Amino acid sequence: MDSTIKNLGLAVLLTAFITVSITAQNTTTWKVDKAHTSVNFSVNHFFSAVTGKFTNFNGQFNFDPNNLKYSKVAFTVEINSVNTNNAKRDKHLQSADFFNAKTFTNMTFKSSKIEMKSKNDYLLYGKLTIKDITKEVILPMKITGQMEHPMKKGTLIMGILIDTTINRTDFGVGTGNWATTMVVGNAVKIHIPMELNRKK
Repeated sequence: MDSTIKNLGLAVLLTAFITVSITAQNTTTWKVDKAHTSVNFSVNHFFSAVTGKFTNFNGQFNFDPNNLKYSKVAFTVEINSVNTNNAKRDKHLQSADFFNAKTFTNMTFKSSKIEMKSKNDYLLYGKLTIKDITKEVILPMKITGQMEHPMKKGTLIMGILIDTTINRTDFGVGTGNWATTMVVGNAVKIHIPMELNRKK
């Protein structure tokens, strides 16, 4: 009797494990089209906004609106790729005064949960790491469109947009005199329009 119960328990656990594994594997995988994706930011210098972007990044998108439980998003941005159209300012941002790119080469985001707000609006819950500080954040993600690629048969494309604002001093970006917000603002606006694609 005990043996039968144990065998039944093992069978249930094995079935559950197989079901979870298959479901996770079947989550739709999208590829980031870097040529049509940009990681942009804006921060005030006194009263005027200075804009910039990071040109080197990678993303992993396992996203299916019908299978959010197993959908996951991860994104990595290379700090040394910062570009504000001013070489002197870019070097200063890479220095220990701000990002300290020699020690902390990347900033990362990894989702822990994806929640639907409406048909095209989602919330990405996860951990954002900048320098040596990791914080729980919620990123709003909007699906801006989805269609079959007109020039690539059998390929689907999807546009998404992430717009949010983070506090740079929460992540230690700006030390010493640069930790104050008198010259460089505290709030950094993030704007990431992204194009994804996958096979049908």
